[in-house]
Amino acid sequence: MYLPPHDPHVDDPMRFKPLFRIHLMERKCATVECMYGHKGPHNGHIQIVKKDEFSTKCNQTDHHRMSGGRQEEFRTWLREEWGRTLEDIFHEHMQELILMKFIYTSQYDNCLTYRRIYLPPSNPDDLIKPGLFKGTYGSHGLEIVMLSFHGKKAKGTKITGDPNIPAGQQTVEIDLAHPLQLPDIENLRDFSELSRVVLEVQEQVRREEQEEEHQQEEEEGSPQAASQPAAMPLGGEGAEGEETVAGAQGTTQDKAPASQPFVLPMGVISRNEDYPRTCRICFYGTGLIAGHGFTSPERTPGVFVLFDDDRFGFIWLELKSFSLYSRIKVSFQNAEAPSREAFDEMLKNIQSLAT
Repeated sequence: MYLPPHDPHVDDPMRFKPLFRIHLMERKCATVECMYGHKGPHNGHIQIVKKDEFSTKCNQTDHHRMSGGRQEEFRTWLREEWGRTLEDIFHEHMQELILMKFIYTSQYDNCLTYRRIYLPPSNPDDLIKPGLFKGTYGSHGLEIVMLSFHGKKAKGTKITGDPNIPAGQQTVEIDLAHPLQLPDIENLRDFSELSRVVLEVQEQVRREEQEEEHQQEEEEGSPQAASQPAAMPLGGEGAEGEETVAGAQGTTQDKAPASQPFVLPMGVISRNEDYPRTCRICFYGTGLIAGHGFTSPERTPGVFVLFDDDRFGFIWLELKSFSLYSRIKVSFQNAEAPSREAFDEMLKNIQSLAT
């Protein structure tokens, strides 16, 4: 397991923690050992669930328990996962969220499911190289997000989740067709000034969406549209859908300076105060917020801030909060040894031995 660094140090390296191991021996014999817990390797089981998915199960869960009970387990987990003690956390809301995360994760320490992650394809015209990023999420700590590009949109999808927004949800969406011109550095310190700029763009986006819907309704109701096929866009089928990021906002980038001063407005909370003080470009975007248990989810306006090829930020307007993201550069240990095909074949052999 690769764990994010301790909050809020997004530029620190990922932390490595073995969870299980497989011994392949002669005469087609194999054993699986669970490495979860603090008492050393012990007997486990592995099973293929479906394509790109398998599960492990511990057969000796007593190896996961500690003599001091759940209280000792929680304090140990807190030191390992957060790099701090319970006494260091004064904020009551943060204590509640951390406890919820511990209860949730400790429920599944005896049976874990693994799903393969396919990284997004990279296009030369992408704003930056897509991939995995570590991001700050307030009292939830650091989480892993996958950044991908889709024409005029960019999306940040949660790989790890929290009690509010689970893994798999689209945490941020960036509208690459709507760059933001930030106020000068002095006015940028005024949150109301930034809010005014963002809400004006939000209203513009809403009007454009309404006009597009109205135009589609007129075209669908037109007799000519019903009798004739739609005109093929220049460049052949799919050319419109594959408009590049550069095409969506190329003229704006051409005019934009290589970098511009950046500072967070007064009142915007940031877990990491060591964010860059210059940025390349900003875009209008939306961020997903919800109550505990992913209740009442809604997309709210925000600002995507591109700092460099490996770091970006997002200002959550409604929360008055800032998330800083840093690229995961680690060369995953043993990620290519064995190969995917060899590993899949190894799992099948183990399963056939078990049956």
